[in-house]
Amino acid sequence: MTGGGTGIGKAVAAELVKQGLDVVVTGRRADVLTATAAEIGARPVVFDAADPAQVEAALAELPERVDVLVNNAGGNMARRRPAPEGLADVRELWLANFESNVLSAVLVTTALEPRLADDARLVTIGSIAARRGSASYGAAKAAIEAWTADLAFGLGGRGITVNVVAPGVTEETEFFGGTLSEERRRKLVGQPANGRTGTPADVAAAVTFLTSPEAGHITGQVIGVNGGAGLGR
Repeated sequence: MTGGGTGIGKAVAAELVKQGLDVVVTGRRADVLTATAAEIGARPVVFDAADPAQVEAALAELPERVDVLVNNAGGNMARRRPAPEGLADVRELWLANFESNVLSAVLVTTALEPRLADDARLVTIGSIAARRGSASYGAAKAAIEAWTADLAFGLGGRGITVNVVAPGVTEETEFFGGTLSEERRRKLVGQPANGRTGTPADVAAAVTFLTSPEAGHITGQVIGVNGGAGLGR
C-alpha cells in the first residue's frame, strides 16, 4: 500500500487489515507512517515511491509474495507550490504531478510484478479530475487510466485484475492542504447527487471490494466514488 500514512491510504490499509491481510504501508514520512502502522496493525516501510533507487532499495523489506497491491501515493502538486510564473515553472509542475501520481504507481508495480501471485488484485487511486480537468493533475490521473487498461491485458492471463478507483471531492485527507475555502466547498458539495463530499471510508469500501475474490471478473475499469458528480449534470 503506497501512500498509506494518512487519509484515503490509511483508511484502505485499515480496512484490508480488518479483512485479515498482512498489510505493509509505505510512504516518505517515517514518523507518520510508523504511527499509522502501530494504530492499524500494519508494517511500515519508508521510501519515496517516485524514486527508482529508493524503490529498489526497499524491495528487501517488501513481501516476497503480493496478493494485493494498492497504489495511493500522489496528490495535486499545484496545491503545494506557488502558481507558475514562466515556462520553466510550468514544466516543473507538470513533471512533479506526473512523477508523484504516475511514476510512483508504475515504478512500484513494475518492481513488484514478479512477486504478484496468480489472481492478485491491483488497484490504483485515480481521480474524477482525469475526466473533468484540473490541468497537470487531471492529465496525470488520465495517464493512470490508460496505463491501467494496458496492464489489465498484460496481467489478465494470470487471473490478476487491475482497476482504478477514482474519488470525487474527498474530505478528511491532506489533499487540499488548507486551500479549500468555504465558498468553494459549498459549490463542490452541490455537485454530487447525494449532496455531500466523500470520505476515506467511502473509497476504502470500493477498494476492498475490488481486492476481494468476488471481484475476479472486474478488470480494466475505472470505478467512480463521487456521489454521482461524474455524471456531469
